[in-house]
Amino acid sequence: MRQTSTVIPVDHYAVVHEISMDSDEEPQPMTLLELIEAVSEVSESEHEVIATVSYMLNSGRVRLSGSFRDTPLAKLCG
Repeated sequence: MRQTSTVIPVDHYAVVHEISMDSDEEPQPMTLLELIEAVSEVSESEHEVIATVSYMLNSGRVRLSGSFRDTPLAKLCG
């Protein structure tokens, strides 16, 4: 018995979501592991995780605590 399969093309479009910086809130301190785990839950690839974590750290929305709090971003991702 042979099953017929149908191929349905799916287009994927990259979407950039900007986070409003109008808030006077302090950046949320978290460890690098906590940040990577949180971003990984909603990301589709390792590349997306790295890009998002880099953006969040560069934007100042997140402040690292723990072992990597004083490590420059270039050293973390390099």
